[in-house]
Amino acid sequence: MRRAPLLSAITAAAVLLAGCGTSVTTEARRLGVPRPLPSVAVGGGNTDGTSTPVADPIYPAYGNPAIDVQHYGLTLAWAPDTKTLTGTATIKLRAVRAVQQVRLDFSSAYRIGKTSVDGVDVAGRIVSGDLTVDRPLAAGAVATLSVEYQGTPAPVPMPSHRGDSEPLGLTVTRDGELWTMQEPYGASTWYPANDQPSDKALYDIAVTVPAGWAGVASGTPKGRSGDTFSYTTAQPVASYLTTLAVGRYTKTEVTGPRGLPITLWTRTGKDDAFIPELRRSPEYLGWLEERFGSHPFPSTGAVIVPSESAMETQQMLTIGGDVLGSRPQLANLGPVLVHEYAHQWFGNAVGPSTWKDLWLNEGWATYVEQLHNASHGGPAVERWEQTARQQDAELRRRLGPPGSPRADSFAEGNVYLCSALMLRQLHKALGDERFFALGRAWAGSHVGTAQDRAAFIAFVNQQTGRDFTGLIDNWLDSPTTPAR
Repeated sequence: MRRAPLLSAITAAAVLLAGCGTSVTTEARRLGVPRPLPSVAVGGGNTDGTSTPVADPIYPAYGNPAIDVQHYGLTLAWAPDTKTLTGTATIKLRAVRAVQQVRLDFSSAYRIGKTSVDGVDVAGRIVSGDLTVDRPLAAGAVATLSVEYQGTPAPVPMPSHRGDSEPLGLTVTRDGELWTMQEPYGASTWYPANDQPSDKALYDIAVTVPAGWAGVASGTPKGRSGDTFSYTTAQPVASYLTTLAVGRYTKTEVTGPRGLPITLWTRTGKDDAFIPELRRSPEYLGWLEERFGSHPFPSTGAVIVPSESAMETQQMLTIGGDVLGSRPQLANLGPVLVHEYAHQWFGNAVGPSTWKDLWLNEGWATYVEQLHNASHGGPAVERWEQTARQQDAELRRRLGPPGSPRADSFAEGNVYLCSALMLRQLHKALGDERFFALGRAWAGSHVGTAQDRAAFIAFVNQQTGRDFTGLIDNWLDSPTTPAR
């Protein structure tokens, strides 16, 4: 997700500390040209959408750890005149343990039509944000649930005090277009979902839109048939990392490192100021690949929506057209793109099993963004660290340490800045080559999985041959800023 507004202020303060026109330091220059990294075998399991769902301790009302969704097939149609979304969700799922009913998160804004399990009609209902289907399943049983539905999307409140907080989920604009930002639990505003980060699944999405409009979704583009746009995934996706945008769009295609297809969607006649920076995506991705290995997915891109935030939605970033304020032509979209593209490795390829470990996503993306800034003429990393430490204590006092985020303060500055400073300490202890190798191995060897703090610490210790348990725990748990 987009860096919290506080972090933009920290970056600006670091620039002032560095001074106008300050030359890039020796460290920053070195970060710009890393030495070759050892190869890492890509793996980690979950190539078929099989996951190990975990009950989320921060938002326990969302997600069902008794159900593992393996595949979502979503066939959608949008009618802007009536603001009606019509959908059929075909969901392959596995019972982790015996259940008397199948329960998934789903918005009460929709009316349920025909519902079946393995082709047999069953009773289904939506109550208090849950779709419940009366069909018992034995432990380990695999079934296919099909649900027809129709209604007007309605977002839900975001549990945060961020300056760019907006309602979560599928949003209808005044002129009848659609867009969504849905971290941590807004996916269930447009399809029945096991809306928790630990249950990753494969997706096929087809959306039919009015003539002259475009339908944009996460995943690899499968092409267009008439007014229907289709997308698929070969790597599992957490529900919060899916996206959907429907409106009047212009498509631009560029080629990234190793021939990586990049599709850029801008709102026709509205986003010309963003196009030059968006077209620099191959440059940003190339810089990331030099440090962390090949892009984890077969395609990527970005779609601009009328939001004040930005989101690392898998294979298709969702970038708010208001993310830089009212005059984007005077601002720099580059750091936002670097941050969100970095999440494709850190957060998407491997993400947290519960929202307690959101720092695993945001700490990496924040620190990588600062490294990119330093290697491209921005303030040296030492300057950033100096300024960031001055903010760390206040964040811990106000929000708590990053390892224990508060339910009413989702994705606020502590999980970004404080955990980025932890990674800075690892970087200084390991040096460039071993630190980048660590990041490359963490993402590369856990593709398609959800992990937690214990797994990260064990991996760091095994990979480095050193015990960093105390350092990591201290930075994640201390109520005050740890010593250097």
